[in-house]
Amino acid sequence: MTTGNDTATAHAPGDAAGRPADAAPGSAGDTLRVLGADQELAARIDAELTAFNNRATGADDEADLSVRVTDADGEIVAGLTGWTWGGCAGINTIWVREDRRGKGWGGRLLRAAEEEARRRGCTQISVASFSFQAPEFYRRNGYLDTGRREGIPGGHVDHQFWRSLVTDPAAAVRVVALVDLPEVEAGRRYEDAVLGLLGRHGGRLERRLRTGDGHAEVHLIRFDTRDGYDAFLADPERLALREALGDAAPTARVLEVHEA
Repeated sequence: MTTGNDTATAHAPGDAAGRPADAAPGSAGDTLRVLGADQELAARIDAELTAFNNRATGADDEADLSVRVTDADGEIVAGLTGWTWGGCAGINTIWVREDRRGKGWGGRLLRAAEEEARRRGCTQISVASFSFQAPEFYRRNGYLDTGRREGIPGGHVDHQFWRSLVTDPAAAVRVVALVDLPEVEAGRRYEDAVLGLLGRHGGRLERRLRTGDGHAEVHLIRFDTRDGYDAFLADPERLALREALGDAAPTARVLEVHEA
């Protein structure tokens, strides 16, 4: 399993075999070629990166996941493809044939994939959807926005979503913290330490931004439950860190937010 999307790089017309570039100095004759689809290269990169990822994480249980719907004649009318790995799951593609749309198959595909992911020990699942596809569908099914990429052809947006498989998405709390750092270095060390406590309370840092002068930060944080949020605020280690800084402790304005 690798990360990122599979893409093909176009080559010049009439150059089907690929175009070699100048060899790099000291490369002992190595050459670079720009090609179209290259199944051998894709398989080699996938194998190498999968091995690297497994060594780095200690997780080596990657597996494909699929859900298929067929009609009485055995024809495919809907389906989903994805993966599971190290307690995480992801959806690559989901499709419902036009004459079957509006009949609830999309939700059934999602629920079937989520249930299988849970059976495999996964605690979270992610998916991406272009704005002309189904972002509202994922939101209705409890998926939270975690990012977006502008510049998709036609003025569209690529949305990224995430969902916990162990907690109720409706119970999640998202906050934006606008943090002022009176003493920059001490403040950053404090924020590094405090943000490191989020996981013990079902919290997750989705974005951390910093102003150009370094005197302020913006944090977008999600908690699985309000109880987790409250527990984070009352965490004795967090309070001790803050007390130790005294007047040098960061000050923050915290706002609860949701998708517009």
